[in-house]
Amino acid sequence: MPNRVRRGRFITVEGGEGAGKSTQAARLAETLERRGIATLVTREPGGTPEAERIRALLLDPVGAGWEAATEVLLYFAGRVENVAKTVEPALAEGRIVICDRFADSTLAYQGYGADVPLAAIRAVADAALGGFRPDLTLILDIDPALGLARTRSRSAASDRYESRPLDYHRRVRDGFLEIAADAPARCVVVDAAQPADRVADAVLAAVTARFAELAGGTASK
Repeated sequence: MPNRVRRGRFITVEGGEGAGKSTQAARLAETLERRGIATLVTREPGGTPEAERIRALLLDPVGAGWEAATEVLLYFAGRVENVAKTVEPALAEGRIVICDRFADSTLAYQGYGADVPLAAIRAVADAALGGFRPDLTLILDIDPALGLARTRSRSAASDRYESRPLDYHRRVRDGFLEIAADAPARCVVVDAAQPADRVADAVLAAVTARFAELAGGTASK
């Protein structure tokens, strides 16, 4: 029989500002690669040249900003590009795809944070993604005051989201926790206030507990 490539796994890393999503996504990928497991790291908005242009529009701090409903549409426009051109091809090759933010961020930021009806966002998600979902979502949870302090210690400049009021970020955090509570089979909440090494250990433990084939150090085939 021909050697069939097993479809890869799609892992998303979510959470508020300063939770360490990019760092933990990169560390997880490095660990899996050392085990001989092919990985790909992408981000949202982003992942393709087209989606990166949308990212620049959304995060630009200049101007009054988009309506929250407009942001939803822009995020999903970039998401369609990323899934079609980056994520799905890598999964078909058997890679582990790790994405820094995905659709849960739109629910948390534009839904819980900015009061766009959750049902409307979910309807857009269904229309745009056709039921495509992560296999595992890691929600890095941190108190918004601590997370924002981390981001400000790294850079004096703030993007459009970092500059929003603390109450907004608290609503976003509550949204992520509610998303996790509603989807326990998919979501794992990780305490992101811990030192980065401990967070990385918790992330790896969650991944290998969910996907036994990633624990032994052999490439997915």
